[in-house]
Amino acid sequence: MADNTILHDAGGFERSLPSPAPSSATTATFTSSTLPKPRAHALRPGSAKEDQVRNFVSDRLLHISRRYVKKFGITQPGDEVAGYGSITELCTDLESVINIIWKSGTPSLQIPYLLNIASDFNEWLLSFAPSPVATFSVLRKLDHCFASLLAGHDIDTKEVLPGFENGPRAGMSRTDMVRCKSTTEATRVLIVDVMSKKHRGLGGEGELLTADESESGPEGPGRRSRKAVWEQETDDDEVLHMNVARVYENTLVQLGETLGSTVGERVQQSEGLAM
Repeated sequence: MADNTILHDAGGFERSLPSPAPSSATTATFTSSTLPKPRAHALRPGSAKEDQVRNFVSDRLLHISRRYVKKFGITQPGDEVAGYGSITELCTDLESVINIIWKSGTPSLQIPYLLNIASDFNEWLLSFAPSPVATFSVLRKLDHCFASLLAGHDIDTKEVLPGFENGPRAGMSRTDMVRCKSTTEATRVLIVDVMSKKHRGLGGEGELLTADESESGPEGPGRRSRKAVWEQETDDDEVLHMNVARVYENTLVQLGETLGSTVGERVQQSEGLAM
């Protein structure tokens, strides 16, 4: 059965692919999660629609896992599953799944799936050259989802989330919160190391042109002003550092308020981390 049919039967979903990624890391700021609007009401537990969404999401995540594993193996002739060639490819598939999970408007699906995705994403990041735009786009979505589920309302629109009409009981359990806190704090530490690889010039997707690469400029064809290159790299480094500091910022603030811990203080301290 085609994907769009499954999604329609599962409560009027439309498959929503992420917008094309901008070409420069400078645009990868934490300004919008670009998540779809959730359905009006949570899916009824045990209903056929809930099962269809659960099965669809599970199949898509299994496909992503298979493609990730294939990255480390040898592709056989006729193999229908190709390994990921970049973290951008993986993030494109992952964002479409996150969109579907969020649009389900069903906390009993959103919470476990998103926690698993956040945990697995930490492992996946380590296996690819860094790509700030794709990576921060996924983390921005996850941050919005977790923070909103913890608050019981959309952190941008302030609208009460489906499933939370009768209060916060539909939200994360304390066990879920502890797991979320552990995963998100680990990501903040990990992302510094991952993005520092790009900062140190150890490779990455969508790198800026250097002075020796093709582009016309004041120094002639195929050359860019060293000053222009330095200024662009400096600007991008500042934006990259800002994005690193804001990873899961909203989630950790909400966790700090809910758990009554020092999570908020740790967020402020980690903003001073240098790559």
